Amino acid sequence: MSQLSFFGADTAPPALSDLSGLLAAQGRIVMHTADTARISVTVDAPWRASAIADRIVATGLTAEIGATPGGFPLVRTADGPELVPLATAWSRGGIKYVPIGWVPNAGALRIWFLAAGRMEVEGERYVLGLDPDAPGTHVPLSEALMLAGIAPTLISPHGAPPGLRVSGPRRISRLDESIGAPPDHPEARAIWPRHEHFEHHM
Repeated sequence: MSQLSFFGADTAPPALSDLSGLLAAQGRIVMHTADTARISVTVDAPWRASAIADRIVATGLTAEIGATPGGFPLVRTADGPELVPLATAWSRGGIKYVPIGWVPNAGALRIWFLAAGRMEVEGERYVLGLDPDAPGTHVPLSEALMLAGIAPTLISPHGAPPGLRVSGPRRISRLDESIGAPPDHPEARAIWPRHEHFEHHM
């Protein structure tokens, strides 16, 4: 029996809820007043920052690309009331918290991979990075990804950020189907899941 498909990020219209993918990764959301909030994320490559900024703008928000004191690309939204529901849902007492019942849709999965996706073994293992500063989110995010139809393995490799490893042809196919095509950049294409690497195993 084949698994039902759901719309990938290439076809689903962008939504503010997609930005929850940044919070599943190493993103931060801060409420500056009772009625405004901002999301920011530090990434390891300029192509990630550009692609995330494009997705933020597609949701109707303003995006700004800067740099951390250490020189890493930093993407952030402007302060706005639109992000208050996300801030409320994803925090408990100032600590990042995965909302009960949250399941990443295609848009959130794409942004999650843009922020923290990496390849371990070409065509065989891919990882959605987790926030090393929010260990309490790791197990709930593993369960959320499983509910999205992509059963992962929670890993904490030495010298690399923790993450959710996706392996096996069907799970990788599901991930690939969800996150859509890579950004038009060679570094993105080099780490992106691609059908031709596992179709012959199906």
